[in-house]
Amino acid sequence: MRISAHTVCTAIRDDIVSGVLPPGTRLAEEQLAQRYGVSRVPVREALRTLESEGFVTSRRHAGACVAQPGEREAADLLDVRALLEPLGAARAAQRRTEAHLKVLRGLVRLGRQRAGQGQESDLRSLGDWFHETVAQATCSPGLTAMLVQLRRKITWLYTGEPLSRAVVQWQERGALVDAIARGDAERARALAAAQLERSTPARKQARTVAVRSPKPAVNTVRGQI
Repeated sequence: MRISAHTVCTAIRDDIVSGVLPPGTRLAEEQLAQRYGVSRVPVREALRTLESEGFVTSRRHAGACVAQPGEREAADLLDVRALLEPLGAARAAQRRTEAHLKVLRGLVRLGRQRAGQGQESDLRSLGDWFHETVAQATCSPGLTAMLVQLRRKITWLYTGEPLSRAVVQWQERGALVDAIARGDAERARALAAAQLERSTPARKQARTVAVRSPKPAVNTVRGQI
């Protein structure tokens, strides 16, 4: 069965975001094709997509490598998120469907359960799923794509929230879902902004150490964002 370029792109992006492929890593098409069990054609297409997203850079005669964003660029992403995610929450409150609410409520229930039990391995994926569902609930393909890509980049560049905050974090997400369910756009916007305000300052103060270095191995154990 032929594996699509989209599937290969997702696999490479996941390995970049998780730190399996650290910043600065050379991305040779032949090696990637062997790694993912595909031909070089979908790999080439995937690298072009990832370059347009900012995860990969390409230089003449040097080939492709994992991008190495500077501290200014990484800091700008936090500022963009502070503007965009509250807007996304407000739009979700105005446009969400019952299907979106069902998924969000289920994720909050699971997140609270896993956080209470200290099951760290599940929290990252549940958090990603939660935020992608909120983004999808905006019912705006363009806004959804921006929100999802923005969060992936922040997950890539910054260390996550400590596990000790996980219980509170999922309580906050539950309150956000309640506002979205009531269709209260301003409440949803305010809650999203407040949650970001509580989680962002510590990382801003520690940017010089929080932004990942291209040299050492990364992502052994991480929390959530």
